[in-house]
Amino acid sequence: MKNYIYKIISLISIITLTISCGSKAEENKVDLVKTNNDLVEITKNQFDNSKMELGEISLQNFAESIKTNGYIDVPPANKAEVSAFMEGYVKKSPLLIGDKVYKGQLLLTIENPDFIEIQQNYLEVSEQLTYLKSEYERQKTLFEEKITSQKNYLKAESDYKSAKALYNGLEQKLRLLNINPLSVKAGKITSVIPIYAPISGVVATVYTTVGKFMNTSDVLMEIINDDHKHLELVVFEKDALKIKEEQAINFKIPESSSTLYQAKVHLIGKSIDKNRTVKVHGHMEEDNEPFLVGMFVEAEIITGSEQKYALPSSAVLEENENYFILALNDKNDDLFKFDKTQVEIGLKNENWVEIINGDTVLKDKQILIKGAFLPLE
Repeated sequence: MKNYIYKIISLISIITLTISCGSKAEENKVDLVKTNNDLVEITKNQFDNSKMELGEISLQNFAESIKTNGYIDVPPANKAEVSAFMEGYVKKSPLLIGDKVYKGQLLLTIENPDFIEIQQNYLEVSEQLTYLKSEYERQKTLFEEKITSQKNYLKAESDYKSAKALYNGLEQKLRLLNINPLSVKAGKITSVIPIYAPISGVVATVYTTVGKFMNTSDVLMEIINDDHKHLELVVFEKDALKIKEEQAINFKIPESSSTLYQAKVHLIGKSIDKNRTVKVHGHMEEDNEPFLVGMFVEAEIITGSEQKYALPSSAVLEENENYFILALNDKNDDLFKFDKTQVEIGLKNENWVEIINGDTVLKDKQILIKGAFLPLE
């Protein structure tokens, strides 16, 4: 809690007019009178000019919460690491980090002479398949008419089905390489294959350059679609059972802003990891906030609330690790008298401070709740 000092409240009355005589200056001066350390007197003018207010202790809601941290993330379906099915040299790579891409858009191209060999094999098998199919059908007819032996029929059948399996396999391989089998059949053989975007999003990372040799296990680039950002929070095992779905979350990005944002618990992990923590997935109330994926967050999960007798934060002074308030002792038309009373505090939030046993210690007492103390930055 911030340290406090008594607020000087006689700003208007202490102005002296040097152009007048000394006796008139004394008449215009009004002091804040303290008869002793525990009694404070304030004039009616000071009370009104400083816009002070009296109030009573009241029941207020205090949230029970769990403090945690985590980061901004997106669902696994919104992240893609782009790789090639076969190794090769990067021939074209026009994109930069931050570029927007759409599903199916060309990202880069890879060149390798081995791509030519696959297409040649496909064409050879395609031509053989026509002959083997014809021979299989001929042997089948002859066998049914008892003209040829079963051995010849089975041999023709085996050759045809083996060639057909090889043909289908090569065709699927060409499709994985983004090579159109119909173009190959038309004689259009290429040594360059295109790599297309698997999802729409933004290029987050580029791991390659033109001319670089990339293996099949290498990641070429990473794409992130941040249309649906969420919170990934880490909660310790001791607090895991307190977390329930739909509980409110208040969070902020400490490195960039003190603004408080809202979210709700959406999913809770069902197992404890090796660090004795559980993951909590939160959905933000506003999806259009300009957060970046990976940003660190500090969060507070609201697990419940309870009512406590409390005073506004502006009514409580911290002094040498002790806490005080000004309780009205007496007043008349011209003067307010306050007792500086020590209290014990409990829970705190942005606006209220719990007063322990406040319902008995301060029952029916008028407290100076506004204008009593000035916070020091």
